[in-house]
Amino acid sequence: MSSCLFCKIRDGELPSEIVNRADGFFAIRDIAPKADVHVLVIPDRHIDDFRGIGAFSGDESKRFLGFVADTARVCGLEEYRVVNYCGAGAGQTVFHLHVHVLGGRIQGMPA
Repeated sequence: MSSCLFCKIRDGELPSEIVNRADGFFAIRDIAPKADVHVLVIPDRHIDDFRGIGAFSGDESKRFLGFVADTARVCGLEEYRVVNYCGAGAGQTVFHLHVHVLGGRIQGMPA
């Protein structure tokens, strides 16, 4: 996907702060954080959104979830939220599957 922002980051065509990379996945800091810690966990393989997760093998789905948890640990989080927006109507703005990992104080939420 030559026009995909996350594919360009994955391929090194656009700069980003990568906080974790392993096993077909990478995690970057969100450029507009909504929490003290706000990272995006992204599969290397381009899948438009969560509805396409069926393209993952069972093992790949487990590895993705494990990578999400590992990324939270790498970021020093013991308690955190994992959020996914699926489709434009739900707020998805980059159409490459990704989840948000948010920790610490989250904007709009009580301290």
